[in-house]
Amino acid sequence: MAGTDKTRDMKFGPSPSVVLVNPQLGENIGMAARAMANFGLMDLRLVSPREGWDREKATGAASGAAETVEFMTIHSTLEDGLREFNFIYATTARPRDMVKEVMTPEQAAADMHKRIARGEKIAILFGRERWGLSNDEISKADVIISAPVNPAYASLNIAQAVLLVGYEWFKPLATSLGQGTSELQALAGPGLRMPNTELASKDILYGMYDHLEEELAVAGFFKSPEKRPTVMRNIRNMFAKAQLSIQEVKSLRGIISSLTRLHERRKEGRDD
Repeated sequence: MAGTDKTRDMKFGPSPSVVLVNPQLGENIGMAARAMANFGLMDLRLVSPREGWDREKATGAASGAAETVEFMTIHSTLEDGLREFNFIYATTARPRDMVKEVMTPEQAAADMHKRIARGEKIAILFGRERWGLSNDEISKADVIISAPVNPAYASLNIAQAVLLVGYEWFKPLATSLGQGTSELQALAGPGLRMPNTELASKDILYGMYDHLEEELAVAGFFKSPEKRPTVMRNIRNMFAKAQLSIQEVKSLRGIISSLTRLHERRKEGRDD
């Protein structure tokens, strides 16, 4: 599968367990497992899944995360699935008639990291495809997680909910963006960086500015000598915003030289 590298270690140390309560379809279980693997969550537990759910379809939908489906555990009751945990989070989009702290996924993720650092075992509950978790099930959790979503369409499917919480969990652990390839390392931050390129030094930029100013003067670009400094200052500021690489400066100087040669040929009456 594109974007999956099975040579990389998929484990990132202790992490929350994901508990799906009464899931109905193998495909949804598999897609939730795939979302878990995206963000380093490895322990999947099913509580009272629908009888006859299709494990083969779950494995197929999990794609590169088939191992998560293979090693998941199945529990007949929620109490059985939660016995070993110290702290439980329950996800829901609806207000509940109970006194319980409510966190956003981002706030909950920060709390999870603190608890896991203290050695606590934690789990996140996700409810059924159609109507989520019951009040009795949520009452077994310590904290509610609710996401800032469109109130007119607040329902998320299981995989979306797992992805949202998993993303916030994994953000502090991530060392790069996306996946590296044999040609390029994974990005360490926003912006495209091609191989063997680096930002142009000021010396290289000053050379381009001088070259451009000289050719603009020959072409009669400056309308008056007194405005020339202001025009060049604006041009320098414009290029400075672009944070040009060495290769980009070479390309721009090539363009300038090419236009200069064309201008000279036209002056000589040649269009070849």
